[in-house]
Amino acid sequence: MKFIITDDEKNMLLYYARETILAKLEKREPRYERAGAAPPSKDSPLLQKRGAFVTLHERCGEAQRLRGCIGRMTSDDTLEKTVRIMAIQAAFGDPRFPPLTKDEWQRCDIEISVLSPMELCNDPASVEIGVHGLYLVHRGRAGVFLPQVPVEQGWNREQYLYHICEKAGLPPESYRADGARLYTFTAEVFS
Repeated sequence: MKFIITDDEKNMLLYYARETILAKLEKREPRYERAGAAPPSKDSPLLQKRGAFVTLHERCGEAQRLRGCIGRMTSDDTLEKTVRIMAIQAAFGDPRFPPLTKDEWQRCDIEISVLSPMELCNDPASVEIGVHGLYLVHRGRAGVFLPQVPVEQGWNREQYLYHICEKAGLPPESYRADGARLYTFTAEVFS
């Protein structure tokens, strides 16, 4: 499940996300070219089709609060395009929040989670906190948690599995039910 993304590639993705949001706030076209930045090589993860999430955190004094988070588990677009699309969605399309304002933008930090391909998890006891994200699909419902969520919430494995069922709108332990599909994935998370 592990893949490698360089620091330069991470910085480029963060730049794309920031520029996409800022351009929309300033009502202009994004400027994705950076002085001195080399274009990605043909085998760069930026040009691969990968799922990704973009999360915005608003600084509130010493604390941070979620301000938007949208992503795709998989994508038919390149990673760089997926990040641009998800940045717009996290800032202006997360139904839990009103669209981001210029004032709020000044207090926001961007976090990107680039996802590995998903793997079917046949043994829930193999789920590792802080390593595996979860994606549960059952009875037409689905729920997802990025790998950092159980760490942030202080959950153990049992709690993590309980909450993925809850997030999918399913009864506890639905991940064990016939027909349920529980997937794990890893993520390269950076901000």
